[in-house]
Amino acid sequence: MQRREFLRAGMNGFAALSLSELIALRAKADASRPKWSNEKTALIVVWLQGGASHLETYDPKPDAPSEVRGPFGAINTNVPGIRISELLPRHAQIADKFAILRSLTHTGFCHQQGNQQMFTGFPEQILKLEPEHPDLMCVANQIRSNRGRPIPAYVGVNPIPYLGPSYLGASAGPFVVAGDPNLPSFQVPGLGVRESGETARMDRRVNLATQFDTMRRAFDDRAKADAFDAFHQQAFAMLTGPEARKAFDLSEEDPRLRDRYGRNTWGQRCLMARRLVEAGVDLVTTSLDGPICGRVGNWDDHAVNHHVFNAMKSRCEPFDQAVSALIEDIHARNLQKRVMVVVTGEFGRTPRISYANDMVSNVKQPGRDHWPRAVSLIFSGGGIQGGQVIGSTDPLGADVNRRRVGVGDFLATIYHHLGIDPETITLTDRVGRPVPAVGNGRPIPELMT
Repeated sequence: MQRREFLRAGMNGFAALSLSELIALRAKADASRPKWSNEKTALIVVWLQGGASHLETYDPKPDAPSEVRGPFGAINTNVPGIRISELLPRHAQIADKFAILRSLTHTGFCHQQGNQQMFTGFPEQILKLEPEHPDLMCVANQIRSNRGRPIPAYVGVNPIPYLGPSYLGASAGPFVVAGDPNLPSFQVPGLGVRESGETARMDRRVNLATQFDTMRRAFDDRAKADAFDAFHQQAFAMLTGPEARKAFDLSEEDPRLRDRYGRNTWGQRCLMARRLVEAGVDLVTTSLDGPICGRVGNWDDHAVNHHVFNAMKSRCEPFDQAVSALIEDIHARNLQKRVMVVVTGEFGRTPRISYANDMVSNVKQPGRDHWPRAVSLIFSGGGIQGGQVIGSTDPLGADVNRRRVGVGDFLATIYHHLGIDPETITLTDRVGRPVPAVGNGRPIPELMT
């Protein structure tokens, strides 16, 4: 490895986009913002890791045979003609504030492939813990992050697994928030130095580190070194300023609003997501998993893992409460144009109910398996028209029969909201090949503003 290549690797791959390319793309992103927006748009992704059943959420089939429909019915919403699962009564009361997409498909039959296809747009078929290509949030973070901002541009409140920046390097990845924000003892370590003396000591350390870095990079490209320094500046701003600590502090919220979201892990994660975008964070993801999901900690309802119907009935109550509160809160605070909320998992579940013995109790029980041929998800905010359903599946919920949408279309829709034209973005991979940010796809017309 030559010296230049070694230093590039040491810079966590930031050279995948040159400084001039970043400046040009950021300028284009500013120019491409929706005309109604005077502020930088933001994204919240609420992720259902493991793959939630579309038949028990947003695409119920109450008229299907018993081996398909399950025990739950469908209920009317506040929008005539739109029905969703009876497990989501709070969703039903605010259906005019979100759009349902019932016709997304891809070919990722396992969780790694599903997550990575959904957010990179590439047809990944090999099981990998990290993607071969950077995900949408990392690309947008690379383009939109600002030098020296006091809060991160991209936060993962329990981030989505199997994603990452790939060859863009760790600097494009999320600021990770772990733990349970519902606990009284919860805090995000390392934010907001409280004592002036500590700030001064940190300032001296940063100056010394900068001198060493300058010497180390003296013979390398100055523009790339300046770009890399932007991340030092952001880290210092976060550590010494009060903005980041304040943005993560849920104790400043009205206790009644915290109750509305649900005094549990999922509710408080969703509340934190709203609080962060309101404070200026561009990209927030949160994965609703863990003990609330059941024994295996996610929505992967194979019969060996969970009794699918018992599990869905149990977890849909806090899910319904948290997501409906988030959507209502975004609208109540007049953020519904600037902020887009997307709620989805990596795939749906098999229409035909399967049976197997539970791996612990050895009792035979029903389950549903992976099904990427029909994925249902919702969009809210982003200036889109709520109270609509896009696409449909056949009477069994097995295959799309109207308005098929691919992952490229899904990604292009989100990029459009973020003011980024993915057709103009060409990344450079580890071996120097040009790679498009989205291989194909166009924004979904019904979700355009």
